This record gives sequence, structure tokens and C-alpha cells, in this order.
Amino acid sequence: MDIEQHSFRSKIFSAIRAFFDEAGFIEVDTPLLSPDLIPESCLEVFKTERLLPVGGGNGGSGRGGKAGDLYLVPSPEIHMKKIIAAYQKSIYQICKCFRNGESVGRMHNYEFTMLEYYTVGADYRDSVRITECLFAALTRLLPGLGLPVPDEARPPFTRMTVNEAFIAYAGFDLYEAAEKGTLFGEARKKGIPVPEGTGTPVLYDVIFVQEVEPKLGTERPLVLTDYPAFVPTLARLNPDGRTRQRWELYMRGVELANCYSEETDGAAVRQFFEEEAREKERRAIVRHAVDHDYWTLFAPENGRGFPACSGVAMGLDRLLMVLAGRKAIG
Repeated sequence: MDIEQHSFRSKIFSAIRAFFDEAGFIEVDTPLLSPDLIPESCLEVFKTERLLPVGGGNGGSGRGGKAGDLYLVPSPEIHMKKIIAAYQKSIYQICKCFRNGESVGRMHNYEFTMLEYYTVGADYRDSVRITECLFAALTRLLPGLGLPVPDEARPPFTRMTVNEAFIAYAGFDLYEAAEKGTLFGEARKKGIPVPEGTGTPVLYDVIFVQEVEPKLGTERPLVLTDYPAFVPTLARLNPDGRTRQRWELYMRGVELANCYSEETDGAAVRQFFEEEAREKERRAIVRHAVDHDYWTLFAPENGRGFPACSGVAMGLDRLLMVLAGRKAIG
């Protein structure tokens, strides 16, 4: 990255902070190393260990030794939700995040910069409006920096549900196929090599990635809403029972942000942790510790409970790429 790119990055980050500060959000700074993580079977993490000091200081044995395992956070979510539960305030953070097993290339890196913001008293629809206002503020800066405003970053965002996207770009109704058990056949018809017995969430994902995702947000920013409930997340369930209150923001066929109406029911959070922890234990290359009492943050009997809120996680390296008119994050 040259000095001009550093300067551009600094100006955009300053504008992001100014936007959220003026909106009444509190900037927080949470640990990058954590003794436990939210279990997510779809990603791998980095593991390290903390060593005791040699010589017996600070409780050491005199010979050093291992004090415990630590993990680089794939998202600051685990720590930010503790702050929300304790103080019931809207917060944001810009920080480094780390995901193992990632390809390194034009759109991916194992170390990246995340903007994460949680709005108390809001749902996923409110977060679309807030994110549009953020983009309006950022794109206003570009002419003064000698840059055109890319159409694919210009608000307002267009909107489409996941099922509408499957009908438009994959040629079939996702829920009808899932209910009839024909997703496997749809994948095979499109030449996607999937083994016999592949489950619905994986079939959905491979068809989405290959047939749908590359066509999203190619001309204008697109908010893809209402993700299938059969994909496990900590997003609130919609009244229809088959979709969750989640959206992702796409530009140039690339995902820039992921948003939930956050799950606030302690029992649902507990079930997610238990099921994903089992799946993580079964599938993961790097296993990590899980705080099985984390769900108590969401139990009113243990305090005020977790407030209704909506959280957005946005990849800033990709955002900078789009705003600067570049073709890669590097």
C-alpha cells in the first residue's frame, strides 16, 4: 500500500468515525485475543497460547509454562455484545479481524479490517437506512479527493429477497425446492459437483455462491434480505418461520456487509451455541473453547437482558476498494 492509499484510508476512516459519533454511537475498543469464541462451523480461526513469565513473576512457576489457549477474533461480536448487555447503548468499532483457512487474493485475506456497529432499539430494516446514510456521507467525500462516485456505491440501495434472487438468477424457487427435496437435482442440472447426501444448507450455499452471488449489485448497491432459516445464525426469525431478519450488502457481486436483527432470546442463543459447538467439534480443523454460559447475557433474570438491536459487520478493505475504483483489496 502506497502513501496515497494510506491517506485515502485515513480520510474514509475519519469520516466513518465522525458519522457514528454524530449519530450518538459510542466507539469501543475490545480485545483481539479471546479465551473463547462464538462457535461458527463455517469458518476457521487462529489459535495461539499465552505463556507464564519465566522467573516466577505474576504467579509464574519460575520455569515459565503455558497459561492457556487464546484465539484471534474473527469478529469483535463476542465482546461487543457483552458491552451492549451491560450498558444498553449503541456502539461501533473499527478493528482487525482474522480468519484461518482463507484464500489470499483479490478479494480475500486472512487478516482484514472490520467495521461493526450495533444500533439499540433498531431492527434490520433500520440498519439499511443507517447504512445508506453512511454511504451518502462517504460518497460525498469522493469528488473532493479527485475521485468519481461509483454507481455501484451510490445510495439508495436496491432490495431483493434471497428467494427472489434464486428465482431471477438460479431459475427456481428456493423454498419450494428445499421442501420438495429437489435442491440436489438443481445443483446437478447446473453442473455443480455435489456428493450424494449433501444437506440442504450446503446445497443452498454452493448454488448461491456459483449461480446467484456473482450477479448481485453489479450496477447499483443491492441489499439481499430475508435469508433462509435453515442456515443457522444469531438473527431473529421472521413471522413466516422460514426466513430470518438478515441482509447482506452486495456491490460488484461481492459481499461488503452482513446485518441481523440480533437474536435476544436466551434459549435460542443457547441452542445455537450448543448445535454449532457440536458441529465445530465435528468439522473444524482448529477447535476453540466456547463459553456455554454466554446465553445468560440474554436472560432477563440475570440483569436487564439483551435489548432489541441490529448489528452490521462491514469489510472495510472491500469498501475502500469500491470507493477508490480499484479491482483488488491490496
